[in-house]
Amino acid sequence: MSKVEERLGAMGLGLPPVAAPVADYIPALDIEGFVYTSGQLPFVEGALPETGKVGAEVLADEATALAQVAVLNALAAVKSIIGNLDRVTRVVKVTVFVASTPDFTGQSGVANGASELLGTAFGEAGQHVRSAVGVAVLPLDSPVELELVVAYE
Repeated sequence: MSKVEERLGAMGLGLPPVAAPVADYIPALDIEGFVYTSGQLPFVEGALPETGKVGAEVLADEATALAQVAVLNALAAVKSIIGNLDRVTRVVKVTVFVASTPDFTGQSGVANGASELLGTAFGEAGQHVRSAVGVAVLPLDSPVELELVVAYE
């Protein structure tokens, strides 16, 4: 088990199996020392634990927890490419899409769920650039979707 996974375990978290794509794409792709993930939904055992818009059916705190689940799914996809998360030298970019009501403006707070988890798991290498984007709707009515780019050796 990698040191990253040990730190996740200390938080009571673990990597799930790589989520099966819901359309015609692959979960992650390695290009010249970088792994790019497809958008990862917060699947838990193949299902979305919550659906709907943040600011209506889904509370901001619930969406923040879903962003953590989505980043765990993204890390599972990264691990499927590089074999060991200790090879990650930098989390480069995180993009978090939040399906939200027009008056909800807390997208960055939702994205913090993923960012804080990455900081704990990777330390300084987990510091990254980020976009938190409010959108009208996401696949399968998911409240959150996340993309991740990491550099590795």
